[in-house]
Amino acid sequence: MTDRFSTPFVAMFEALRMAPTFARGRRDARAGHVRSLSISSSLVTAHVRGPDDTHAFRSRIAVRAFGAAEWSRVEDDLAAQARYVADLLAGRMPGDIEEVFRRAGLTLLPLGLDEVAMDCTCERWPMPCAHLAATCYALADSFETDPFGVFAWRGRGRDELLTRLSQLRGAAAHEPPAAEVPPEHRSAALGDIDDFWGTGTPAAPPPPPPVARPDLLLDQLDTPPLRYGGVSLTELLRPAYLALPPDDLEAARSLSHPSRHAPDPPR
Repeated sequence: MTDRFSTPFVAMFEALRMAPTFARGRRDARAGHVRSLSISSSLVTAHVRGPDDTHAFRSRIAVRAFGAAEWSRVEDDLAAQARYVADLLAGRMPGDIEEVFRRAGLTLLPLGLDEVAMDCTCERWPMPCAHLAATCYALADSFETDPFGVFAWRGRGRDELLTRLSQLRGAAAHEPPAAEVPPEHRSAALGDIDDFWGTGTPAAPPPPPPVARPDLLLDQLDTPPLRYGGVSLTELLRPAYLALPPDDLEAARSLSHPSRHAPDPPR
C-alpha cells in the first residue's frame, strides 16, 4: 500500500496532539521494538517493549469488520473489472480502491478515532500510550508492505478475497448464453410471423368436415301432424332421405329452406 493510505491513518492519531507520546512511539517502531504484530478480522495485536520497559506489553487496536453483505457489494464491484482482479492477484492495491468501497457505502480505513477502540496492558494514562503509538506506526508500515492487511482488518483475508474474486470472475466467464427459442416455439400465441404477413408457406387446407347424416334435415323441421299406420310422416320419410345421393340431398335442403336461394326481391 502506498503512503497515501498510511499517512492519513497515522495523521488521525497524531491529531490527538500528544506529540511526545507519538514521537517515542515512532522511534520505538523504527527501532524494531514492536514484535508479533498480527492483523485479524477487526483486531490488530502487537507486543511492544521499549528501551525503558522491563517486559513487553500487549497493545490492541480494533475497528468494525464489514459484514458478509457489505463485502459482497465490494467483491461484486471488484470482480466486474478485470484490472482490479489482476492488480490484487499481483499483490498490488488498485489505485482507486477507495472509490470501490465508497460506492458500497464504506471506507477502507477508519475516518476518525470514534471508529477505533484501543487498549494496552501497561494501563498507563492517558491513552493512547507510547506502546499503542508504536503499534500505529508499525501497522501503517505493514499496510505499505502488504496491501491485504487492511482488508484482513476489515474482515476479509487475502486467500478468502482472492478465492471469492476468482469464483465471481469464473462464473461470469462461464455463464451460458440465453437459450435460443426453437423455431417451432416462436410466437406460439400469435402464430408464425411469416403466415401473419402472408409471406410464409401456405398452410395446408383444413380437413373436410365430417359428412352429416342426410336424415338430420328431418330433425330440423317441425314434425307434421300426419301419421300413417300409427307412424309419423317424419319417420316414414327417413329411409328415403338416407338413400338420397349428395346432389339430391342438397336439392332437398333447398326445398326445405327456399329463402336461402331465393333471389332478392325487386326494388
